[in-house]
Parts: sequence; structure tokens; C-alpha cells
Amino acid sequence: MLFRRRQPETRLQRLRAALWPRRSWRRSLRYMQKRVLRLRATPHAIAAGVAAGVFATFTPFLGFHFLLAFAIAWMLAGNLPAAALGCLLGNPATYPLIWASTYETGRYLLASEVPDGHAPEGLGAALSHMDLAAVWQPYLKPMLIGSLPLGLGFAGLSYVAVFLAARSFQAAKHRRTETGRRLRSERLALGDGTP
Repeated sequence: MLFRRRQPETRLQRLRAALWPRRSWRRSLRYMQKRVLRLRATPHAIAAGVAAGVFATFTPFLGFHFLLAFAIAWMLAGNLPAAALGCLLGNPATYPLIWASTYETGRYLLASEVPDGHAPEGLGAALSHMDLAAVWQPYLKPMLIGSLPLGLGFAGLSYVAVFLAARSFQAAKHRRTETGRRLRSERLALGDGTP
């Protein structure tokens, strides 16, 4: 194979790479920023896509975040690749924070009592038999209710930030393109002997 490693990665190395970037967090975040800004779409479409992905990440529907983000982005005329990149906010490092904050916010909004700190009776059996009714009231309902204001808030912030960044990036790219085009036409004019 042309691009295969000489020494295949072990499972531990793959797990480490999935949880922690190979180079640094700063480089990985800079790479993602460039990926978003270089998308060929309007600033609104890019920002709406990222905002849809960020909102979907706050919902407790783990495994359906991409589908939910694509549906929301489609309704908002957003960019689907930008929605997928917005979903990357949810990762093993951020999910505990997101879940705890959505649960606490939902519990506060519902004014519900705190469970005694133990999982509901038969949680493992309920999840293995897909009995969501057993975990709906104590955990999923507060998380869903709490995800709405938090998700909308973070989606709004990400929309504004990405819209301004995309508009600025595209304007700078347009200026560079126009300057290059003008310089080429001046060189051609000088090469032809015309002033």
C-alpha cells in the first residue's frame, strides 16, 4: 500500500490519538479554524452550518448528532460540511462538561428533585432492552430541557463568531485576488508595449 505505515499503530496508540491530538491542541484548533473558513459558501451558510452542529452537540441524542445537525443546517440554508465540523465540539473531553451542564440546567428549569446519586434501578437492563422510559424522567428529560437554552446560546455565539470570521476571511481573499489580477494585467500591458 502506498500510504501505509511501516509500523502499524497499536490499539493504545490509536486510542491516545483519538483522545489527544498528535501535535498540540493549538495546532489542531488552528487546523479546524482554517477548514471552516476555507469552505466555499457564503458567510451565512458557513456560520449557520457550524451553529447547527454546535446546537446538535448539546442534545442528549448521542449517535444522532450529525443527522440532527444536517437537518437543522438544511432548514437554515447552512453548509452541511460546516455542520459536521460544528459537531466536533462534542468529543470525549467536552461531553462530560456538556452533559453535566445540560442536566443541571434542565433540573433547574424543571425544578426537579435531585436523585440520590444512584442510577435508577435496572439502568443497565433498561438500556440493553432499549427501555428508555426507565431513564427518561430522572435523566434524559432534564438533559433534553437543559440542552435547549444552552445549545441555542452557544449556537448563537458560534454563529456570530464564525460569520464575522468567514466574512473577514473571504473579503481578504477577494482583495488578494483582485490585487493579483490587477498586477497581472499591468504586466501584460507592459509586455505588449502599451502604456
